[in-house]
Order: sequence, then structure tokens, then C-alpha cells
Amino acid sequence: MTTSDLHQQLMRSAYDEHGRALWGFCLHLTGGDGPRAEDLAQETLLRAWKNPDVLGRDREAVRAWLFRVARNQAIDGWRSARNRLEVVTEPGTVDAPSSDDVDEMVQTWLVLDALRALSEDHRSAIVECYYRGRTAAEAAVRLGVPAGTVKSRLHYGMRALRLALEERGVTK
Repeated sequence: MTTSDLHQQLMRSAYDEHGRALWGFCLHLTGGDGPRAEDLAQETLLRAWKNPDVLGRDREAVRAWLFRVARNQAIDGWRSARNRLEVVTEPGTVDAPSSDDVDEMVQTWLVLDALRALSEDHRSAIVECYYRGRTAAEAAVRLGVPAGTVKSRLHYGMRALRLALEERGVTK
């Protein structure tokens, strides 16, 4: 088997294994814009093709790399599109979004996407305690389970959330 054949086999394997998840992630990043998501996914896979050493990594590392590349491309696209936008307004009437706003929006999408990957029990415990500010006892009453169960679900749910975020290219 030639190096080119091996490279094609690795690329085909990466597409088969990660293509659907990458497509969904790109669709999410583009706000449901199918053509833009296709372009984003295609550019991400093209970069994987140009970096064959990435394809030889373990499954989680390949997926994390693909998601990180897609995320970075989306941010670059938004920034360049923002710079190309020409809107005529009166001076001082419009506040342009900062790059921090874009980063925060992408991070929010990533966390929401990762939360969707969790079990309903883990997601409910995390949402009740971290997003709604309830104590474990309050969440237990709301969810109809013992407080110890809520604490356990929080512990294992946060571990699962951390792994889901790492799969999406989020690092500490």
C-alpha cells in the first residue's frame, strides 16, 4: 500500500467516523445555514487532508482537532464578514459587536451542544444547579429525587460535559 493509498484510507475513515458530527457542528455554527455549513465542513476536511499526521491520532483527538478547526474557521469568517459589512448609519447609533461577543456566542453554542450530548438526568441536574442557581436540595425537590442523587448526577454529569467539550475542541 502506497503512502497516498494509506492517506486516502485514513481520510475516508475520518469522514465515515466524524463526518456526521462535523456536519451537525458546522450547521450549528452557521445558525442552520446549509450552504455555509457545507463550505465550513469541506474546508475543515480539506485541512485534515493537508495534515495527514492528524488523521493517525486516536478517535477523540481527531474529532477534537476537526471541531477546533471548524470553530476557528467560523470565527475567522464572522470576523472577516463583519469587516466587509458596510452599513450607513448616523455616527454613534450602532455599537459593533466585539470579538469577545463572537467568542462568547461560540462558547455558548459549544456548551449547549455538549449539554445536548449528556443524558437527561445529568443535563437536568447541571441546569438546575449551575444555570438556575438552585442548591442540591432545591434541585432534588424540583427533580423528585434525593439530594444525594442530584450530587452524584452533578459529579458524573460534569465529567461527561468536560469530555463532550474536549471532543468539540474546547481545552482548559
